[in-house]
Amino acid sequence: MNDLPRINPQKEKVKISRFLRSVFTGAKIKRAIIGVSGGIDSTTSLYLLKEVLPLKNIVVAHLYYRNISAVQYQTVVEAAGLPQANIMAVSIRPVVEAFQKSLKIDPTKAEERLRLGNVMSRVRMIILFDLAKKHRALVCGTENKSERQLGYFTRFGDAASDIEPISHLYKLQVQELAKHLGVPKEIIDAIPTAGLWPGQTDEGELGFSYQEADPVLQLYFDKKITVEEIKKKGYRKVDIILRQAFNNKFKHQVPYSLG
Repeated sequence: MNDLPRINPQKEKVKISRFLRSVFTGAKIKRAIIGVSGGIDSTTSLYLLKEVLPLKNIVVAHLYYRNISAVQYQTVVEAAGLPQANIMAVSIRPVVEAFQKSLKIDPTKAEERLRLGNVMSRVRMIILFDLAKKHRALVCGTENKSERQLGYFTRFGDAASDIEPISHLYKLQVQELAKHLGVPKEIIDAIPTAGLWPGQTDEGELGFSYQEADPVLQLYFDKKITVEEIKKKGYRKVDIILRQAFNNKFKHQVPYSLG
């Protein structure tokens, strides 16, 4: 049971490559900076950049708080074949801890832990945009359509970028494209996580998997199918999935202004 349409990975690669080339040409910028965690979204985005830019023009930053993704990250950069000079690993821990102390954030409390996670995400973007300034590059984002529809992102954090190559693809479609691009299997099969705290996973935080969410999101938002009709198809977590999307709808509307 999956109403999510399959993509043609080759056509997607060509379409996204054409889009990326047009953006870099229009901006008259020849370099890209991308934060690579070792997850499938950032890895797929990196592989797409490789389709349109010389390896010497791609700068990769692994902005870690813990070392939990170090092995996956190494797998990505080794498989990508980037010049060593273009690869950097920077610990965000000292900066995050300074904010934590100054703002009196107690990560032992659930709501405070989310605050700290948002700080981590925004610190990463500060670093990426600083590196973009240094290298005269565009910041390549790594958001997929599932995260965007669910509002599962930090405003002015992981959602901040100059260019988004996979934001039109649901998570399961990104997996299809990743296989076609030759992303290592261990990256494709890894449990989705932002790595914000020990044991954190997307499914654990959301209360549902992308396998459960993607068809529901596509049916409701893209196909305009009613909630009742979606439930009749056999999807059991429709309410919790759409509640997540509705509760975060404001993220797509800010900043509010008179203009």
